[in-house]
Amino acid sequence: MTDTITIEVVYALPNEAFVRKVDLPKGATVEEAVQTCGVLERYTDIDLKKHKVGIFSRTVKPSQELFNGDRVEIYRPLLADPREVRKRRAEKAKEEGRADATTGGKPNPLRAK
Repeated sequence: MTDTITIEVVYALPNEAFVRKVDLPKGATVEEAVQTCGVLERYTDIDLKKHKVGIFSRTVKPSQELFNGDRVEIYRPLLADPREVRKRRAEKAKEEGRADATTGGKPNPLRAK
């Protein structure tokens, strides 16, 4: 039985992705993995106080203990709130007549205006 685990750290950008396998001692945390893998040196804009982290698409705290084979993911902050974007798109559709002003659904062509 070994005293080390192998994990993968991933940070995806629109045009590139940082992917690195790291060997760590058992009991290592997400924060230790991020600090060890070299991603912070390559991408100086990463701040673990602002950026969320996760293991296999599940958000976790930086203090989360890792297990062999885990995939640590560093998430970028959202540029726009998806709810606000949807709301603006729906308002525009209503203004253009592509959506019913009352229900927000597709307008009924048989219904008189």
